[in-house]
Amino acid sequence: MQYRIDIKSGNKLSVLGLGCMRFPRTLAGIDMKKAEAIIMSAVDQGVNYFDTAWMYPGSEEALGLALEKNKVRDRVYIASKLPIVLVKKAADFDRFFDEELKRLRTDHIDYYLAHMLTDLASWENLKALGIDAWIASKKKSGAIGRIGFSFHGMGGEFFKLLDAYPWEFCQIQYNYSDENFQAGVKGLTRAAETMPVIIMEPLLGGKLVSGLPREAREIFRRAGGEGKVPTLRGRPFSPAAWGLRWVWNQSQAAVVLSGMSDPAQVLENAALADVSAPGCLSAGELDVYRRVREVFNASYKVHCTGCGYCMPCPREVNIPGCFAAYNTSYAIGWITGMQQYMTSAAFTSARSFGPGNCAACGACEGHCPQKIPIAAALRAVRKRMEPPPVRLLLAAVRGFLGRTRAPRR
Repeated sequence: MQYRIDIKSGNKLSVLGLGCMRFPRTLAGIDMKKAEAIIMSAVDQGVNYFDTAWMYPGSEEALGLALEKNKVRDRVYIASKLPIVLVKKAADFDRFFDEELKRLRTDHIDYYLAHMLTDLASWENLKALGIDAWIASKKKSGAIGRIGFSFHGMGGEFFKLLDAYPWEFCQIQYNYSDENFQAGVKGLTRAAETMPVIIMEPLLGGKLVSGLPREAREIFRRAGGEGKVPTLRGRPFSPAAWGLRWVWNQSQAAVVLSGMSDPAQVLENAALADVSAPGCLSAGELDVYRRVREVFNASYKVHCTGCGYCMPCPREVNIPGCFAAYNTSYAIGWITGMQQYMTSAAFTSARSFGPGNCAACGACEGHCPQKIPIAAALRAVRKRMEPPPVRLLLAAVRGFLGRTRAPRR
């Protein structure tokens, strides 16, 4: 495993970090056996940065249990997050933080973030509640090691936030699909001058893997099959490998988070990390990304990463499922998208509906890190995925199933 130095603390951080938002799940919650296997495989491969959050259901508990059970807490850095959207009063700081310590089975959190800061006004609201003094107290006691923030707003606000507090690290979304999105490459470059920058969504929530159009996959396949790039364990790079390698090519990225879903992915990504370093990409390889980006962005209509922050919907619309199927219908084909739509959007529970049930209440849009105009996007989804014949079929099926509430017309 390669490591990069946290210039604020001198800590050696693994260039590959484990993103704990998408642990495998069963109907009862996180599959602890599989989650533990992933966590311990990461530890064995030298990964020492584990990113979780209050807002990730069951994630903190799973991570804490696995680290305690295997007695490896002192070998890793835990990063977790204060759910600022839920903070209403000063007492909430301790209420959330103390519960996180219990979940994680630890007495300190090494890297603690204000979760989902979008603008300077959000930070000023927290300051009015006394977060400055609270952070100072926790750092003095050792309960918090390093303090940072995860950013989910527009680029200009990122620079304001950088100057608003003596942050010790930050976390941004960054991938090859759009290096100017949110903080972007300018924000990455500026922040890295004074602090480690943690990269989230390097594969855009998996969309740069499972959501790649056939044409984009073919571009990668041809490039990897002609000896133009190194192979990994005798095989051409996968789309995931291409995506991660693009970020590791940049020295400003301290840690790249990957939401690995099984130990095999951990092994593959760890091996990839060993052969990826700043400046590892040739001009020809960078041109491969340019061509893939053009194809991908032409087919990727709604930039949803499937994070689920918009859920639950008060009208029980499966918002991420709708957008995933919609994007698939363009990237892969309408029939494949429709198959996905029927299983992941229209009928995912006894009272789950597609986009026709959206009341445009706006409850979801304020929580969306990507700033998607969700109500308008859902209308576009319904227009494509529910032409009149399909709409009639859905109405008939819902009637047959005895639905008690019909979608709004």
